[in-house]
Amino acid sequence: MPKSTFSIFFFLFFYYGFSQETTVSGTLSDEDQKPVHNAVVALLTVKDSILYKFTRSDKEGKFEFKNVKKSNLILMTSHYQYADYVDDITIEGNSKSLGTLKLISKSKLLKEVIIKTGSIRIKGDTTSYRASDFKVDANANVEELLKKLPGIQVDKNGEIKAMGETVKKVLVDGEEFFGDDPGMATKNLRADAVKEVQVFNKKSDQAEFTGIDDGNTEKTINLKLKEDKKKGFFGKMDAANGPSTELDSRYNTNLMLSSFKGKRKISGYLLNGNTGQDGLNWEDSEQFGGGNDNFSMNMDDDGNVNYEWVGGDNDDEPYVDTQNGFIKNTNLGLQYTNKWNDKQSLNVSPKFNNQIYTNTKRRTNKTQIGDSQLNQNENSVSDIKRNNFKLNIVDEIKIDSMNTIKIGTKTNFYTTDSDDFSDGITTDENGVLKNKSQVNKNSNFDKQALSATILFKHKFKKMRRTFSANLSWNRLNNDSNSILISNNESYTGGNLSDVININQNKIGKRTTYNNSLNLTYTEPLSKKIALQVGYEINYNIGKNKLTTFDFSSLNNQYDIIVSDLSNQFKQTISVHKPNLKISYNSKKINFSFGSGLGITTFDLLDQSANKQYDRNFTNIFPSANFSYKYKSNSSLSIRYNGSTRQPTIDQLQPLTNNQDFFNQRLGNPDLKQSFSNNISFSQNTYNMLTEVYFYQSINFRTTSNLIIYNRDINLEDAKTILKPINTNGNFSINFYSGCGFKIKKFDLNLNISPSLNYSKFPVSINSKLDYSKNLNSGFSIYLSKEKEKKYSFSINNQFSYTRNNTTLNNEVRSFNTNNLGCDIGVFFSKNWKVSTDYTLFTRQKTDDFQTNLTNQLWNARLQRVFKNDEFTAYFLVRDILNQNIGIERFNSQNTIGEEQNDRLKRYFMLGLTWNFKNKNETKP
Repeated sequence: MPKSTFSIFFFLFFYYGFSQETTVSGTLSDEDQKPVHNAVVALLTVKDSILYKFTRSDKEGKFEFKNVKKSNLILMTSHYQYADYVDDITIEGNSKSLGTLKLISKSKLLKEVIIKTGSIRIKGDTTSYRASDFKVDANANVEELLKKLPGIQVDKNGEIKAMGETVKKVLVDGEEFFGDDPGMATKNLRADAVKEVQVFNKKSDQAEFTGIDDGNTEKTINLKLKEDKKKGFFGKMDAANGPSTELDSRYNTNLMLSSFKGKRKISGYLLNGNTGQDGLNWEDSEQFGGGNDNFSMNMDDDGNVNYEWVGGDNDDEPYVDTQNGFIKNTNLGLQYTNKWNDKQSLNVSPKFNNQIYTNTKRRTNKTQIGDSQLNQNENSVSDIKRNNFKLNIVDEIKIDSMNTIKIGTKTNFYTTDSDDFSDGITTDENGVLKNKSQVNKNSNFDKQALSATILFKHKFKKMRRTFSANLSWNRLNNDSNSILISNNESYTGGNLSDVININQNKIGKRTTYNNSLNLTYTEPLSKKIALQVGYEINYNIGKNKLTTFDFSSLNNQYDIIVSDLSNQFKQTISVHKPNLKISYNSKKINFSFGSGLGITTFDLLDQSANKQYDRNFTNIFPSANFSYKYKSNSSLSIRYNGSTRQPTIDQLQPLTNNQDFFNQRLGNPDLKQSFSNNISFSQNTYNMLTEVYFYQSINFRTTSNLIIYNRDINLEDAKTILKPINTNGNFSINFYSGCGFKIKKFDLNLNISPSLNYSKFPVSINSKLDYSKNLNSGFSIYLSKEKEKKYSFSINNQFSYTRNNTTLNNEVRSFNTNNLGCDIGVFFSKNWKVSTDYTLFTRQKTDDFQTNLTNQLWNARLQRVFKNDEFTAYFLVRDILNQNIGIERFNSQNTIGEEQNDRLKRYFMLGLTWNFKNKNETKP
């Protein structure tokens, strides 16, 4: 044999002897040990999952691979009746048996595996709740649903907070529902009509159009309705009545109706009753019911100028708190929305509100002034009648694919008649009398607010290149007429020293006009970076005239002008503000930063004294926003902005307000504008697998030239003159957090919410500056469990601690309160249910409050539903123990006090609710 042939033979023998390939075999069977026939069995390479070999199982379920190289491979099976089987295998030796591989049938797998997406989803700054996962009673309203959602609180006044922030808007399918009234949707829409509840920070129209965050957001709730609720109609009618031994009989009559046809929606409501339900939301209360409609100019987060009436003194309109006192109200509302061919949409919402309100209030204050203390005790009675008519119209027209115009108009007509009486005394810490006062005031207020806006938006062919122009006009008018009769006695050393009787007629007229134009252009610099350039012009005229007449006994009429209590004041403001901002937007990170330059001119004219106050301000308004979605369902955001607040016209007008003779106010035309720095941090996360959510927010604020009131106090008779001044050295920090999870072993939901607020606030007494340090902390825990159509119960406890001290006397005053409550509902059968709720209010005994005040509030309700939950008959008892008392304690600056109001106590009602809807079946 030639040597070359022998070498080749030896090489092949050596190669095959040491690189021998392997046979791989196995058997496929199901869980019942039956063979799986005709299944595909494949071998894949580990490195890139490329198919290496494949075969099929025979009638006995067996399969075999020959000549398989020694390596690491992936074995995979596939069969139309069975789930795929995948496993890593290592090939070694001459043969490898995989044994019997058991496959699971797809039908069984689908029965046992639960696909769980979670009750809560977080996407960016939007938190979404699947409504069906939070059980409420049959025919419950949306407000009851919101109370079940983690991170959302609804207080006794119906005000909604989400993640610690007040909700400003409630939308229905992304559109306003009865204008900007949050309560109308939550109180009148059925919970079972809602598919999803979304909570987010709604951006301004400008930011939504350009895609560039301008920092102007409002905490908003959007209610997404179920598809079958958007067809036909649904509604609710409720009527209840019950006797009362002390007051008029209790009654409520409520009607809500909604009709849907395509993109057309019509809704209407009627509320009529005397149990404290009120259709005027808290925003209305701030604007008309509780505010004093004084003019102010404010710069918002981005330096945009807003004009409003805030906090005044000369108006003195009474405040209505529907949780206290006794109220009769009638509310009517209608909403119409429609869209045509996706080119035009119309939203019309008229509303009417009538209220008759009475209340008796008892208030005690203790004010520390150095080593001295003043104790005030006052009783007051209020009788108020008011009417309010509002009309909102928004029309948006899409001219073409590039141009859109949006026109909005608002009108608000508001009248109030009130009769108020108060009786008060002031003593020192030893009980020595300082003064006495009796005040009778009858007032009439007539207000009209009119506004119109036109927003034009244009998109260029280049993506994200836009132009917009926003033109607005506002007019606010307030006419007031009041009669003030007061008897005031001053004491020195406990002896009567002076008597001042006042009988005056005050006639006021206040009007403001505002015109503004805002131009904005955006230019994309790259796929993620954009530039925004804007220019804003504002022009405003405000007029305030107050004339005071003394009563003439000779003519038996008010015809003597009191010159030092009468004044005519004019305020003219013009603002020019260019601004620039750069933004960056990506999938996980979004941020923007920029600044506005405000050139403001103030022309203040005291027409009565013919004295001019001219002012010019140049302000820089920096702003920065950053948000980061660091993982699915988790995000954090940081915001900073600088903003100004101008003094109100009442703070500037050199006019004395003597409505309360021993606490008079005087304007200061030398006031400066204040400037605030605001930093906020917020984070939220939700784990869908463990059902754990966590959120927290921290806010820090400091203000230079803060406007406060200096109190010049005469310790002999306790007469006080309040005058606004500018101060520094203040700051506040607020922390709010929440955490929730399910204790799966007991099927319990647990929510925990701690909070902490600390502030340092300047106090000026007799021109001596002091600082008040205030600490307010709270901790609430909520535990709940329910089983549908069986039972439900919840336990909650809210503890709060208030601490205050001032730098002058360094005296620390503190007290705590605790509210323990439980809510239980039990179904005796499918249709019968009894429910009860109990709250124990505890207030700590202190040196200032000598009683450890405790009271209990216990309510119960028995109901029966019938005809497929369409009708509900019920009997309820409110305040079974007759202990409903309206007591609030407060501790601020150098004053601590307690206020007690009338409350509606025990009453009974028998009622019937009809929840109706169209009978059309919805195709699955």
